[in-house]
Amino acid sequence: MATDLTAPRTAARPDVASIQRRTLRLLFTTQIIGGIGVTIGIAVGALLAARIAGTAVAGVAQSAGVVGAALLAVPVTRIMARHGRRPGLVLAYAIGAVGGVLVVLAAATRWVPLLFLGMLLFGGGTAANLQARYTAVDLAEPARRGRQLSLIVWATTIGAVAAPNFAALADRVTTGWGLPPLAGPFAFSAAAFVLAAVVLLGLLRPDPLLTARRLAAAGPPLAADAPATAVAAQTPAAAPVKVRAPRAAGMRTAWSVVRGRPAARLGIAAVAVGHLVMVAVMAMTPVRLGESHADADVLRLVGIVLSLHIAGMYAFSPVVGWLTDRFGRRAVILGGVGLLLAACAVAGTAGHHTPRLSVGLVLLGLGWSGTMVAGSTLLSESVPAGVRPSVQGFSDLIMGLAGAAAAVVSGFVMQFAGYPVLTLLAAVAAVPLVALALRPVPTGAPDEEG
Repeated sequence: MATDLTAPRTAARPDVASIQRRTLRLLFTTQIIGGIGVTIGIAVGALLAARIAGTAVAGVAQSAGVVGAALLAVPVTRIMARHGRRPGLVLAYAIGAVGGVLVVLAAATRWVPLLFLGMLLFGGGTAANLQARYTAVDLAEPARRGRQLSLIVWATTIGAVAAPNFAALADRVTTGWGLPPLAGPFAFSAAAFVLAAVVLLGLLRPDPLLTARRLAAAGPPLAADAPATAVAAQTPAAAPVKVRAPRAAGMRTAWSVVRGRPAARLGIAAVAVGHLVMVAVMAMTPVRLGESHADADVLRLVGIVLSLHIAGMYAFSPVVGWLTDRFGRRAVILGGVGLLLAACAVAGTAGHHTPRLSVGLVLLGLGWSGTMVAGSTLLSESVPAGVRPSVQGFSDLIMGLAGAAAAVVSGFVMQFAGYPVLTLLAAVAAVPLVALALRPVPTGAPDEEG
């Protein structure tokens, strides 16, 4: 399969800056919608699983959503590599919506296998939100990649911070409709994913990835703010330029590209380790709160604590993006690891003191933001444009599997050793990244390669 992107050289070429601004505005909007959908489900997923299948299995069920996001990154990025960002994002949100409906059915029937399947597909919403950050840099100029990627990460703040507090409202409303307790938030999630998919399907035109390929093939690369007249004037009249979307590289090809690039390996490691530590601690925090508070207060406290945590993840990402562009990717990765270690220390020693636990979760979110923004930016600029979607999908696969492993283990550690031991093990897992980040690596942008 190949997508024909034929375009005459004599035709007026698109204004890259205009397309990029429009793409960023659209992604900003859909990230808010998708963030609401993902976060409402995360806020109650562990509690729902614990009530259906037990505390130890709660981590496994929560990890199913992480595994789903990881596995879905593979077909989604293959579709993007062949047909552009729009169909891949739409498909991911649609799968997430189906997963939300299945979780509701599982809560009604108390059928654990259906719960796992629903959580697995629910990860489609997370996969779409994660891939949106890469969509934001397809047409970004190199000096602003960190800031523009972080802007889309930050957009999730608006919906995600408020979403956990909507969980109790959604639960009350849908209980009146006959749905079982804790199922209503997933119904709202499914509706949010459908809305995000419809908006992207209708408005993400032209596709930023296909546009970037067309411009790269039609002439020398220009800055992202170059006007159409400058681009057209640079290219002499000639035969039409015919660009065929490359065959989607598989995970083996992506790994062979990453293996020879130390900067790309560091980017993937930063994203994966930061996500592993964050998921391990965050996934069991609602269960920790449930140990010391009555059912009537748990959802309210979970909403407050997770809202603060998600604010740490997303609210300061524009600052993290600016620091990434200003001081370098590696420095911000190291800062993110330091914050993750501090978060584990604070949360692990908080006992049942909810305010101190909240501080730990905020630090956890800030550390995740540092490793995610700087790592994703470093990865995107360290591999050739032709294989970039596949390498980005490979990174999200590794990140998701790392988070899934953390979620599975966290449930058992929580039950048999407790929350303090869980945070200690999470901190130990972050230490090797420090050594990797301290090794000097080249950070060029080989867009002209491959």
